[in-house]
Amino acid sequence: MLRAAGRVEPLRRQAFLTRRPARQTPQSSVPSLSLPRVGNETIAQMSGGQAPEADPAGGDASGSRTRPSLSPSRAGDFMTCPLLYRFRVVDRLPEPPSPAAARGTLVHAVLERLFDEPAAGRTPETARALLAPQWDRLIAEEPELAGLFDDDEARGVWLAEARDMLDRYFALEDPTRLEPRHREHAVEAVLESGLLLRGYIDRLDVAAGGEIRIVDYKTGTAPKEEYEARALFQMKFYAVVLWLTQGQVPALLQLMYLGNGEIVRYAPDESDLRATVRKIDALWRAIERARNTGDWRPRPSRLCDWCAHKSICPAFGGTPPPLPGLRAPSPSPEPAGPPSPAGPAIPAQAAPVARPEAPAGVPAQAPGDSPDPSPPVPAQPASPADTPTQTPTSS
Repeated sequence: MLRAAGRVEPLRRQAFLTRRPARQTPQSSVPSLSLPRVGNETIAQMSGGQAPEADPAGGDASGSRTRPSLSPSRAGDFMTCPLLYRFRVVDRLPEPPSPAAARGTLVHAVLERLFDEPAAGRTPETARALLAPQWDRLIAEEPELAGLFDDDEARGVWLAEARDMLDRYFALEDPTRLEPRHREHAVEAVLESGLLLRGYIDRLDVAAGGEIRIVDYKTGTAPKEEYEARALFQMKFYAVVLWLTQGQVPALLQLMYLGNGEIVRYAPDESDLRATVRKIDALWRAIERARNTGDWRPRPSRLCDWCAHKSICPAFGGTPPPLPGLRAPSPSPEPAGPPSPAGPAIPAQAAPVARPEAPAGVPAQAPGDSPDPSPPVPAQPASPADTPTQTPTSS
């Protein structure tokens, strides 16, 4: 694990630097994994998750049968608090936007569009100039965002914080020397169990030699080293998807914390990804147990103060709404249509290993998995100052 504050080690970065002639789009030698998208993600999706996920019973909001699916956002919700997962996926309760979630969306949008500029134009001044038009676009798409601030002064302070994050980005890397293969890249893959994994990768870099780097922007601060495992789970999740679809283990996972200007890097190997598959399968079994038994127990933590559903949480004297109509226990996930593009199946030794059932709502520890000493803190943000009223995800 490598950390860097305020700069990037030249040797590590050089391996992923490529140039292109001005205004010329590089030719891709790696098949695209992009999925169709309708418009941009909303603030609610950025702060409360991605597009609505199929609940464990295999039905969507309209009652139609869908393939069971899981994203890093929702996996993080369940590990943080099973009741939070229920509120978001089963009950689909609305969550109001927050200044922190909106700021994260705005910073991500600016960094995505920064790479539309020719290399020489990717400067701090350009990034700052993109803030106002991108904020106007977000308000046009979601007018309720205009009500986040009481006055112009509050909005000015908020925008200044976003500018500070962009400035920290330029202290961490030089975008004039980078040509990402993909930005805001939608990916998916199906495990042997039939579970669909899906998510959005902030940035995917491919070196001249074919090495892949997954980059994720975080608008919080970097967690302490002993708490990094939970943040890295999201990145390993994405790495599993690329491994399954391309048959290649990404060379580097890179988290860029713009809240304090620090980079966390991790170089996974195949054993890491096998362990991650076991953890995801165990997590999904725990989600299915909770769905089948109705046991969505809360897991109180310091994050509860920023949860949009604290008032209805039984841990704080609240009463959750009745569960939607109970359905029969869900069978093992079965493919519900053409499979996603996938590489070779995971070898037998990577298949889930039988072990004692974990308590309801708690994912079992898979053999070979490293213990996660971190508290139930979602990958983004890591500090209360950047934690919105709902526990968010980054991308």
